[in-house]
Amino acid sequence: MLSSSLNFDPANPSWSDIPAQAGIFALFAADARSEPYLSRTPNLRKRLRRLLDPRPASKPEQSKRLRLAQSVARIEYTLTGSDFEAWLLLYHASFTAFGERARKRLHLKPPIFLRMTMENAYPRVCVTNRIAKSAENDLFGPFPSRNASESFLESTLNLFELRRCTDDLHPDPDFPGCVYSEMKKCMAPCFKGCSDERYTQEAAAVHAFLATHGQSLITDLTRQRDAASADLDFERAAEIHLRLAKVETAITGISPAVHPLAELNGVIVQPAVNTANEGEWVSLFLLAKGCLSGPVPYSVAGMRHHNEHSGSSSLFAQPVAVEAVPLQEGGAPAVQLASRDTLEARLDEVLGSLRSRTAENRGGPQTVADHLCLFSRWYYRPQARRIGEVCFAEPGGEIPKRPLLRAISRVYRQGLTPLVPES
Repeated sequence: MLSSSLNFDPANPSWSDIPAQAGIFALFAADARSEPYLSRTPNLRKRLRRLLDPRPASKPEQSKRLRLAQSVARIEYTLTGSDFEAWLLLYHASFTAFGERARKRLHLKPPIFLRMTMENAYPRVCVTNRIAKSAENDLFGPFPSRNASESFLESTLNLFELRRCTDDLHPDPDFPGCVYSEMKKCMAPCFKGCSDERYTQEAAAVHAFLATHGQSLITDLTRQRDAASADLDFERAAEIHLRLAKVETAITGISPAVHPLAELNGVIVQPAVNTANEGEWVSLFLLAKGCLSGPVPYSVAGMRHHNEHSGSSSLFAQPVAVEAVPLQEGGAPAVQLASRDTLEARLDEVLGSLRSRTAENRGGPQTVADHLCLFSRWYYRPQARRIGEVCFAEPGGEIPKRPLLRAISRVYRQGLTPLVPES
């Protein structure tokens, strides 16, 4: 089930064969019908010794640690380079071992989205944790929490006149309406307060606002304000400027990770497994419409790594902006720097491999929900605790290569840490 396997003899455990590094592991009993014990750890050797060392002869009843030495016949493990990689591999291993019960064991909760019900005659926006492929263009997320999504939804609806009620409307001119129509915050299609065509236009504006992180409305208001100023209608220009300020305030709290599900694409960069025999690598994961695949290693051999603390990326302005290149005795560089074309060609090969994996292993809506739960668990943790970076795709779906290469360089430099000391 995992990449490495060894038999376990409780009388003569070979701890030196187990690396003192981060990874996931599975403990198997001699009885093939028994389920394995699966977990992750920052130090495989230390964790397995705690689990599999014999119970102390003196006062064994006082030890509260889980002891499995007499029950385990085989150990399997896979080294991981980051916490994100460990969670993803543990997810796949858990489903192999436990099936659908793995979801509960890993505490996977569906991610939170805003959904625009465009299939309704009078669309509205609601908070949901249900993913449907038929609505992937109308699902916007994931949000860090339900409270965050509700707060953003409230600030968004205050900018428009879309309905907030949950009823299935049957417009009737005799219907009294609601408080939002009284406050001029709803176009009141319930009693024909507007034409169907006008409500459809408003719904399209809200959909564009959500899909572009508010830039569609900002662009439109900026054009109107500039036109009013050109016509010397300064009062109207001031009103539009105030509304523009409200829009900018409303979109301040939205995360860069919030996208339409159909356009939720990107590349996640993580440190590679840190061993003495490894070369210069990082691990890349592909996020394609919410579905994760990877890791695939990317070689940074020959990449010039900028010093992020130098204050300038210009070699002329700051000579220490790049790492020194050692020279051989004849004066030739000992390290051959790769050209940008070489790095991008190498990147295209890795991305092609990731896309083929995604196409082969793409699951249904529940799998997408699980993968987005793992992604949100990593992405929305505090910045100081989040290792690695993500580079989201551009609106057309293209992965920007230069920002991605810079992210690869930063993650590689951050991953140059010493190995976990042996114990």
